[in-house]
Amino acid sequence: MDRLCFQHRAAGFGLIETLVALIIITVGLLGLAGLQSRAHQAELESYQRAQALVLLQDMVNRINTNRKAAGCYTITNVAAGSPFVGYSNTTDYTCNAFGTAATQALATADLAAWDALLKGEAESVDGQSVGAVIGARGCVSNVATDVYTISVAWQGLAETVAPINNCGTGLYGGETRRRVVSITVRIADLN
Repeated sequence: MDRLCFQHRAAGFGLIETLVALIIITVGLLGLAGLQSRAHQAELESYQRAQALVLLQDMVNRINTNRKAAGCYTITNVAAGSPFVGYSNTTDYTCNAFGTAATQALATADLAAWDALLKGEAESVDGQSVGAVIGARGCVSNVATDVYTISVAWQGLAETVAPINNCGTGLYGGETRRRVVSITVRIADLN
């Protein structure tokens, strides 16, 4: 009789072990799903930064190619971080102060092309511009004689530290979501 009672209690104990094991597996799988979500978010943030760096280098190359009209590219007030080209920009920029009429026209065309790239017009789905960078905006500032700061700002997915650069400031629903990459370029006079 004791043996029969012991077997009966042992059968119930096996069921409890199975339920505990299921709970542990469920918690582990939920943790794995959360980790996967965070990894996807980090991958998207990294992709956007890489695309912003490509857009940044594009403008550096455009200015280096058109050095005589480098001042035409200066569109942004350093302190305000605006105006800018890219997302939500409707301004057409013109220049008549630097270089020749041909170099001025090239600078204006370069700014229009950069504006289109920042808006994502090079990438489309069903005729809609989708771009690779969320809310991309570009700024070019003259910080000293023949020294320019070129910046690309965009909206990040998670809260981080607010950037020091003012490009696109106040436009992303919180400064801790604004991301900025920038480079300072000295334009040499190659007479």
